[in-house]
Amino acid sequence: MNIKTFFLAALLLPCLVRAQMQQPSAAEIAQGIASLSVKGSVLYIAAHPDDENTRLLAYLAKEAKVRTAYLSLTRGDGGQNLIGNEQAELLGQIRTQELLAARKVDGAEQFFSRANDFGFSKTSDETFKIWGKEQILADAVWVIRKFKPNVIITRFPEDTRAGHGHHAASAIIAREAFVAAADAKRFPEQLKQGVSVWQAKRILWNTYNFGNNNTTAPDQLKINVGIYNPLLGKNYGEIAAISRTNHKSQGFGSTLQRGEAFEYFSHTAGEPATSSLFDGIDILLPNNEIANLLKEIQQQFNINKPSASLPSLLKLKKLTANEKGFKHQLLDEMILACAGFWAEAVTTQQSYAVGDEVPFTVNAIFRDGDTAPKINYLAAAQTMSLQNNKVSTIHYRVKATPADITQPYYLQKNHPIGYYTIDKQSDVGYPENPSPLQVKLDVDIAGELINVRLPLMFKSTDPIKGEQYQPLVIAPKVTATLNDQAYLFVNHQPKAIEVNLKSFTKNVAGEVVPVLPAGWKSSPEKISFNFAQKGDGQLAVFTITPAANSTSATLNLQVKIAGEIDSKGFRTIRYEHIPDINLFPNATAKLEVADLKIAGKSIAYIDGAGDLVSNALQQVGYEVTHLNASQVLLNNLSSYDAIVIGVRFFNVNEEAKNVQAKLMDYVKNGGVVLAQYNVNNGLKSSNFGPYPFRLVNKRVTEEDAKVTFTKPNHAALNSPNKITEKDFDGWVQERGLYFADDIDPKYETIVRMNDTAEAANDGSLLIANYGKGKFVYTSLSFFRQLPAGVPGAYRLFANLLAKPL
Repeated sequence: MNIKTFFLAALLLPCLVRAQMQQPSAAEIAQGIASLSVKGSVLYIAAHPDDENTRLLAYLAKEAKVRTAYLSLTRGDGGQNLIGNEQAELLGQIRTQELLAARKVDGAEQFFSRANDFGFSKTSDETFKIWGKEQILADAVWVIRKFKPNVIITRFPEDTRAGHGHHAASAIIAREAFVAAADAKRFPEQLKQGVSVWQAKRILWNTYNFGNNNTTAPDQLKINVGIYNPLLGKNYGEIAAISRTNHKSQGFGSTLQRGEAFEYFSHTAGEPATSSLFDGIDILLPNNEIANLLKEIQQQFNINKPSASLPSLLKLKKLTANEKGFKHQLLDEMILACAGFWAEAVTTQQSYAVGDEVPFTVNAIFRDGDTAPKINYLAAAQTMSLQNNKVSTIHYRVKATPADITQPYYLQKNHPIGYYTIDKQSDVGYPENPSPLQVKLDVDIAGELINVRLPLMFKSTDPIKGEQYQPLVIAPKVTATLNDQAYLFVNHQPKAIEVNLKSFTKNVAGEVVPVLPAGWKSSPEKISFNFAQKGDGQLAVFTITPAANSTSATLNLQVKIAGEIDSKGFRTIRYEHIPDINLFPNATAKLEVADLKIAGKSIAYIDGAGDLVSNALQQVGYEVTHLNASQVLLNNLSSYDAIVIGVRFFNVNEEAKNVQAKLMDYVKNGGVVLAQYNVNNGLKSSNFGPYPFRLVNKRVTEEDAKVTFTKPNHAALNSPNKITEKDFDGWVQERGLYFADDIDPKYETIVRMNDTAEAANDGSLLIANYGKGKFVYTSLSFFRQLPAGVPGAYRLFANLLAKPL
């Protein structure tokens, strides 16, 4: 075949970027071509990242070959983090990227609603009260109207069997959205935004059998999804495990499963299915001419020379131009893949500031093998000609605007606990910003135009990892970053607060100004900066003095440059399994005043899965030394007033069983050990303290649940701070999780609490004197309360660290 000319026009456009251009293997091309003969789509709906059934998603996308997507109502913001100390929105960022990595493996697409994972919920009623049911329903309807699924599948039932209020709520939302999406009277404003009503054929519940919860039944629809795909060299259980292992922050590394595996489905609404998910749905192409041509392409596909299929694929593109439901984008991808076409748009620096010009390079190559096509590249009156199997390059630049700043669309405004604020209807559903800086390539092959959109990426070569791509960062000129989200002022004493200034451009001068409410003072009132080079930084220190009668306030930082005011900090998150995450949150912090006394200052901290408790302790005057398990075993611990064990240490550290004896000797000789919460499964050791107890999946999720002191005269409630019910005001997300049960009577339990309509529970805080010292185990969520600046949590924690009287 002769391919005469490519025309590539590059410009920056606000449009969705699905992925970087990657060259699939010949086997993957064959898989893709086979998928062109099938239309139809399935939408899977659940509540969180990792709720999805990756085995079923992989089967649907790669075996049934229908368009498949997962709608996760939340981003998993309220979960626990097994790989670091990020919480809330930052954890949600990690889990979003983990989901996208999983979808690259199993072949499904990814959507989200605006719902925020506010933590464990025991009922769907509570969930809807906090989420705002109608707006989350509207988001689900929007996704259905855009994606147009023939079949909707839920992961969970609507009742208590779901095990979580969010889970049950996701099933209720899915069922109601199934009906509402087809009703023009429901959310009619959406119909003015380019979508139309849509009626899916059916909605089913994907029942399950894991743990002690078997919801499958012999009369349910049953499908064997444990099929081997020879083109991919794996069966769908293997693909599913690889996909699921991307959920690393949740510790979901999975063993590859081989052999037959069955999925079960219970009818929810719509037309029942008896033999297939697609009963009554024509998912094969109705046009015989198209179907016959596709059959011919599949039969004649040469795995050693994919380019031989180009003439027929181009003919197919013409034939399907007006075919509704056809996978036009997939066909374009297969044409480019058969042609060996590859392109990238890259920068040599990872970050640029608003107002700066962003230079970038477009590299492109055509590797047909037998042809020597002439390729013209048109950009700002520039032309680039490509020769067969030779990379050609063109350089261009664009000016970064404030609209380009790297900040997720759903984090651009402050939001309540239950949901994110999204102003543009068209943004709803996207996992990432739908309009990053990108390059559009219009490729003309024998008169057939193919549109390729490439995000501008930072490209580098690491001496260990090799070629690396990372997202381009567009930043404010200067950022002012606070180290903590909250600061505790002890007994109204002044506190020095550090601000890290960073320049993202050169030759920029200005000042940073703390903005405080009346009565609060800052010394100095402002600090100037003058940065000559991009990347320059400065540590600005302000001493803040609380107002005499104030107990709380908010600190806002303003960065003033040439008459303009900005107020952004900078946060980056880096893990090997996901792209770098860069955020520019508001430069603000909560200020709290507390009457706090501490007894003993020298603390050893043994890190667990990751938390910010040690930072919080340092903020109020403790001297904290981090110890690993080896240091605990080798060092003399007697110099420490107390030792704190980080969250989930007994879940993640293989040395947990070895350090326990050394820690108990330390307690026996007069020390204090405080162990924070662990989950009840996956324990490396269940020997936590000097006497036995058992962890169970019981928790108090109502952060304002009443707390009763069962032993009000206990030292932990009186010294050095007198604890009252007021000290449990202002707690965030929950009281505690994974409480203790079957508690040895040598432990004292001093507080009692429960969620509404549940039995009282004494297992959140255990204290035992042992020898001359004291051991404390607490399931109270201090790992959330202390970084959030909750005064009462600090006061109680200080008491728990105090040596026994």
